[in-house]
Amino acid sequence: MGTTQENLPENDGNVELPAAPVMGAVLARQALPPKGSCWYCEKPLDSVRRFCGKDCADSFDEEAEYTR
Repeated sequence: MGTTQENLPENDGNVELPAAPVMGAVLARQALPPKGSCWYCEKPLDSVRRFCGKDCADSFDEEAEYTR
């Protein structure tokens, strides 16, 4: 078993890395505790997921940006 860095794909210049604000939003989303429902639309979920889909996660980030 190798190190974590060895398992990451190489960035050969063809792949764009996400911008810093996007990375901050993703980290903020991951800091939310799972609560059994979507943090944006309140749809019931399992005890692991935070959002029911990408649309809700993106909408949550957009709303959080405007309420700062």
